[in-house]
Amino acid sequence: MQHRIVVLGAGYAGAIAAGRLARRLRREEVAVTLVNAEPDFVERIRMHQLAAGQDLRPRPLGEIFAGTGVELRTARVTGVDADRRTVAVESADGAGELAYDTLVYALGSGWNDQGVPGTAEHAHEIAGRPGALRLRERLAGLGAGQPVVVVGGGLTGLEAATEIAEARPDLDVALAARGGLGDWLSPKGRRHLREVFGRLGITAHENAAVTAVEADRVLTADGGAIPAAVTVWTTGFAVHPIAKATTLEVTDTGRIVVDGTMRSVSHPDVYAIGDAALAMGPGGKPLRMSCASGVPSAWQAADAVVARLTGGGLPDVPLRYFNQCVSLGRREGLIQYVTADDRSVRAALTGRFAAVYKELVCKGAAWSVTHPTLGVPGRRRRVVPQPARRDPAVEAAV
Repeated sequence: MQHRIVVLGAGYAGAIAAGRLARRLRREEVAVTLVNAEPDFVERIRMHQLAAGQDLRPRPLGEIFAGTGVELRTARVTGVDADRRTVAVESADGAGELAYDTLVYALGSGWNDQGVPGTAEHAHEIAGRPGALRLRERLAGLGAGQPVVVVGGGLTGLEAATEIAEARPDLDVALAARGGLGDWLSPKGRRHLREVFGRLGITAHENAAVTAVEADRVLTADGGAIPAAVTVWTTGFAVHPIAKATTLEVTDTGRIVVDGTMRSVSHPDVYAIGDAALAMGPGGKPLRMSCASGVPSAWQAADAVVARLTGGGLPDVPLRYFNQCVSLGRREGLIQYVTADDRSVRAALTGRFAAVYKELVCKGAAWSVTHPTLGVPGRRRRVVPQPARRDPAVEAAV
């Protein structure tokens, strides 16, 4: 019988893992099924561009995986039973269930309102395509001079604020950051960021923790109020809630705890990658939710699955960082070099060259997904027969 591998989620991590598995394993011995709620691959790292009015190239998953051996199922995952090794799904054909021998969990994350009052009712998010399209429509309806406030001073917030300000110079764009503007960057990086904000006319509200969002303003911890015809919320991500409802070992926030091969520490048949996983990087620090973490975690998990199924050596490649790539509109960028554990160093690239660098990174990430069986080392390997796993329910009955 074929070994059944089910991959949940076709974001960067899930799509890359599915393609890598299909390339490395024999089709007659292994069936790879990729489950995704949407029929297209979404370039999540470009959602700020989509929101600002730019059109992105459609990338149908059916075309991407045609001829690869990956079976694509367009369905929404509604539950995972890690003890029975089944996944509950809902599609246009109704509810169903998929059985697996190995599960690769890559359902990713969405926006996180941090429990701030009024956020869900009044703020926009760009963690996914539906939210970005709603924001796009709202921005298109704004008249000149109306205020837009981006809440959150991380990478997503910086990219959203600069993209909107460049695309709509007639708007009054501001950014509210809990700390200083780019306070984690090197001195060179901070200087460049402030220069770009100045050229684009973006107002930076620093040390301004937002405590509430209203229809026409945001309120800050110091008692202040910032006018906002549109509020864009970019204060981090929250993982998909399904894992927390399973018997998998997860963190308080619902991330699946994994070892160095991205394998669940509680269920050896399950691997978690991307934002869904709590993986430790250099210095014992958890990897941050990002494409920079998701892609190498997909490589690590896929190679570990192949190794365990075929009797090969496990991958021993440390997951580490090299830089943080930030687009600041279409003509400016910032490449902040970092240590292995993601701390900024003095070196940074800025300006037009950095913008080109970031664009190449985005295109490279998309290429990795849209060419899932290219560039993968090694021929397809034969599966070594695995010992049968006993069903816990049967054991209990006995």
